[in-house]
Amino acid sequence: MKKMMTSFAGLLLLLMLLIGCGEVTVEDQTVKVQQSTTETDVGQVDTQLTSTGQSGSDQATFSQADDYRIVSTTVAITQILDVLELDVVGVPTSGKVLPERYDDVTRIGNPMSPDMELVKSLKPTEVLSVTTLQYDLEPVFEDMGVTANFLNLTSVESMNQAIIDLGTRYDRNKQASELVNTFEQKVSEIEQLSANYNKPKVLILMGIPGSYLVATEHSYIGDLVRLAGGVNIVQGETAEYLASNTEYLFQSNPDVILRAAHGMPEEVIKMFDSEFKTNDIWKHFDAVKNDRVFDLEEILFGTTGNYLAIEAIDALLPMLYPELEKN
Repeated sequence: MKKMMTSFAGLLLLLMLLIGCGEVTVEDQTVKVQQSTTETDVGQVDTQLTSTGQSGSDQATFSQADDYRIVSTTVAITQILDVLELDVVGVPTSGKVLPERYDDVTRIGNPMSPDMELVKSLKPTEVLSVTTLQYDLEPVFEDMGVTANFLNLTSVESMNQAIIDLGTRYDRNKQASELVNTFEQKVSEIEQLSANYNKPKVLILMGIPGSYLVATEHSYIGDLVRLAGGVNIVQGETAEYLASNTEYLFQSNPDVILRAAHGMPEEVIKMFDSEFKTNDIWKHFDAVKNDRVFDLEEILFGTTGNYLAIEAIDALLPMLYPELEKN
């Protein structure tokens, strides 16, 4: 696949995708979209919890609720903190329903551009964000003198480690272990189940209003497909997403096509439907011929790992294996 290094427009597109809002377009070319963390590639992050001012070994641990003041900047992190039974002083502004525990907590803006003055006024002991936004947000937090930690939620494995780290830091080892053990048990069950079937070739399309990208196995949804036994048609890449090239995709001829809609899901699904009807090449895909094209539910299939990973894998299985769909 013809590639070139990410342009600013491509980076902006990925960031808008990650926060699930905005309307942007991508040129009709194959562009490698690098993960917006640091200059390292996906899967090469040395730690699961990185900080603007402290190394993992130097970070403080807390045993009493009044010892810490956490600001959570993403919905996925907020949901995880709820399962860990942790209180916070700030949560993201979102159209999604946040845990009831945080109904009266201050909203601090969207994940990509939180209201920094408001964040600082909350006097947080730390702010939690994700590594996919670290490249852009880390300098902002540093300039404001705010300690920010960036959790790696790009895969179930890295999410599990981030949860364990949080459990250690905030005296929630029991809750963290129970959550991680649940994920690990499900992965083990799926490995045994998928061993009984042929591994399907899978194409994952990640859509936002106006355009879509191809998700690699290094994206969160790509990781779920891998765990469920599917084989991503894009191999040998280090980025999470690539710009679409339908001729290349057709040559790979996937058994299954998964369409993930973000930002404005209903609008994106209409965009996908129009693309599949008006672009003649799609009707020649085996997945289309065999009616193996599925739209993923946004609440289950986010752009980063979250506590609904088990439900997401369960939902994937009948999409990947027709034998299970019939049962």
